[in-house]
Amino acid sequence: MDHTTVKDLCVCVARIDQAERDLSERGLMVTAERGTVKNGVATIASQYRSQLARYIRELGLSPSARSAITQSESEDSDSDIWD
Repeated sequence: MDHTTVKDLCVCVARIDQAERDLSERGLMVTAERGTVKNGVATIASQYRSQLARYIRELGLSPSARSAITQSESEDSDSDIWD
């Protein structure tokens, strides 16, 4: 299950990069049939960023998610597991 989630996360990042390239080339406002309008890629990029944020939280990749992970107390390295 994590494999699919990580794969989708990578697709999100790639699509965001692609959208950013388009925005850099064509700009936020583009000329369309009805005149100058917002580049639709900006909306798509926003949706991918929202999805990316969910994947980051789900996989524990954000600082706040990492702080929620508790580490079990480690025993002395000298202690024998058979004692």
